[in-house]
Amino acid sequence: MGYRFSDLTDACQQDWRAYLEHDFVRGLGAGDLDEDAFRHYLQQDYLFLIQFARAYALAAYKSRDLTELRQAHDGLKTILDVELDLHLGYCRDWGITEEDLATLPEARATLAYTRYVLDAGSRGDLLDLRVALAPCLVGYGEIARWLNAQPFTVRGDANPYDAWITMYEGEPFQAAMHAERAWLDARLAEVTPARFDGLVRLFRDATRLEIDFWQMGLDRAD
Repeated sequence: MGYRFSDLTDACQQDWRAYLEHDFVRGLGAGDLDEDAFRHYLQQDYLFLIQFARAYALAAYKSRDLTELRQAHDGLKTILDVELDLHLGYCRDWGITEEDLATLPEARATLAYTRYVLDAGSRGDLLDLRVALAPCLVGYGEIARWLNAQPFTVRGDANPYDAWITMYEGEPFQAAMHAERAWLDARLAEVTPARFDGLVRLFRDATRLEIDFWQMGLDRAD
């Protein structure tokens, strides 16, 4: 029997839990996250999505067959035609215009994670790239589910961040998360122990960079 995605998270359990249960995440659930911290995160997350669109374009180049090519195309199209538009609308609700975003410099945490993912994909194969992307795609879905199960989480109008949680616990994102986990399970089942060890290092690094992204929001770091 080969490896599965859960083996990656088990191998990085301390970092994975620190990412899923970060103070920034807890603030989102409780509704008491500082609004300036969330606004800074929102701005940087827009720039983050642009770089992830580039990552899906790279995934198309790295694809081995038509199925993988279509998956990469679907991911790129979703980011460009759906997620970025939703994000722009969400930013407007928080007083951030598209003109503001167009001139916004990338914070160091944004640069570090997105360029790490692109570099991992450039140097490696499609599996390397998608393992590096997994803390974002799989992680945000897991975070929304985790928050929804916590007694401290406030839902509805009483929580200014409820729409954020709803977006990631919704069926479209959860379906994408489960599809990605299924693809990773199938590919990880084929790898050798030595190859898996390398993927664990990649996944751990990407997860730690996601932790830094949350912390950037709390610190409002440039």
